[in-house]
Amino acid sequence: MSSDRFPEIFQSAFQAGHLLKCTLSKPAAAAPSDLKNIYIRPVTLKNGVKIAFNYRYKTRDEVKNYTLPEALGLLKNMLGTAFLNAELFTTERDFSVRFEKDGTASWSDKQPASTVAPETTHDREKKRLLDPASPWLHALGITSTKGEVLAAAQDKWRQINKYLEIIETLLRTHPLPPDVQIADMGSGKGYLTFALYDFLTTRLNMQPQMTGIELRPALVEFCNKTARESGFSGLNFLATDINDYHPERLDMLIALHACDTATDLALATGIRLKAQIIVAAPCCHKQIRRDMETRNEMAPLLRFGILEERQAEILTDGIRALLLEANGYRTNVFEFISSEHTAKNVMITAITEKKQKPRQPVLDKIAALKSGFGIREHYLEHLLDNNFQHLPE
Repeated sequence: MSSDRFPEIFQSAFQAGHLLKCTLSKPAAAAPSDLKNIYIRPVTLKNGVKIAFNYRYKTRDEVKNYTLPEALGLLKNMLGTAFLNAELFTTERDFSVRFEKDGTASWSDKQPASTVAPETTHDREKKRLLDPASPWLHALGITSTKGEVLAAAQDKWRQINKYLEIIETLLRTHPLPPDVQIADMGSGKGYLTFALYDFLTTRLNMQPQMTGIELRPALVEFCNKTARESGFSGLNFLATDINDYHPERLDMLIALHACDTATDLALATGIRLKAQIIVAAPCCHKQIRRDMETRNEMAPLLRFGILEERQAEILTDGIRALLLEANGYRTNVFEFISSEHTAKNVMITAITEKKQKPRQPVLDKIAALKSGFGIREHYLEHLLDNNFQHLPE
């Protein structure tokens, strides 16, 4: 069979809706440097069905979408020159071709590995940890009465699911008791509070006792009403200040977008009550920026306001993470999905260490940072001033 036959079969399968995927492998000297293979599949975009080429390099992937004529041209140019092996999977038959160095091709075909029509959506639906038909999602304005995520709430829906993915990973690393006690400091309208309670009860079969702490009485009343109507007996909301919340036990502390030093108040509460998992997404980093008087080599750069602001944010959250480590936690700082509440999307997670590490080396690092940037004191440091004594030297 001629090598030109491969693009013809590809074209027929695509036009008939039978094309599943195609792979080009065994790169030759004519292939771009570091390109290992190309994975090809049909994809549905706003302007119709295209053909996606996923170029897989050693350290990265690049995806480009082509029309059928463009894709056929690429196949004809690359087969037998840039790539010596090709496989074509359709719902009717599977084909493969192997090229020798002298240009001769050997063909084979067999019964299809799959007869299921191809999935051509551009962004394949990820595993969702919530049922969009849950009544509370409609009550909070995320879904319609039919359980469909509203167009205006797509960002919030993605944020909720990303948040639950993070929590799921933390719980795999550090399981908590079935009757886990959780506080959500600055819970607001409760999107993520409800989501976590729903996830823990329906997906993990836990019996959490969750409390949302929120200063605004109207929001607290609304959230408590929604919790009752949703049958969430273990979820309640309190209209109180973080400083006035003193539970007997706390296994997990959540503080998402608590403004400025409210994040520090929440973190200090979690540390004092020895919460096993702490999750914080800070915002409005004002305290450190007010106090900064940079004395190190970065001073010439930080005379620019925007750079000073960003450095203050890095320092604020970096020292928070270090203070958590000094108090016996293993911490991580990473980018969380942006929310409608703030453009700040850094998340800090902390899990209690089984074996406590000496705190003094960490405190020395904090002291050096403070000295270099002219910071007198981090507010979380102030709140925890009397809470380091129980840790080993």
